[in-house]
Amino acid sequence: MSNKKKEKSFEDALKRLEEIVTLLEKGGLSLEESLSLFEEGVNLSRLLHKKLKEAERKVEILRQTETGDFTEAPFEEGIEEEE
Repeated sequence: MSNKKKEKSFEDALKRLEEIVTLLEKGGLSLEESLSLFEEGVNLSRLLHKKLKEAERKVEILRQTETGDFTEAPFEEGIEEEE
């Protein structure tokens, strides 16, 4: 049996972060509860950022060459589609 804790999916982490934000905005929590939720939120935010960066590295864009063939190119931030 593996002791490694399974990492949350992007969707699960985002949903939990949204729940935390709602709870903190609502108020009425003790200082300890607020700090605990804030810490969890920061950790989730870091996880989400990591997952987005990993996805960005995996994305490939098909580009049409001058000859009409398609070629794969790594994702580049800020590329705009030609009209």
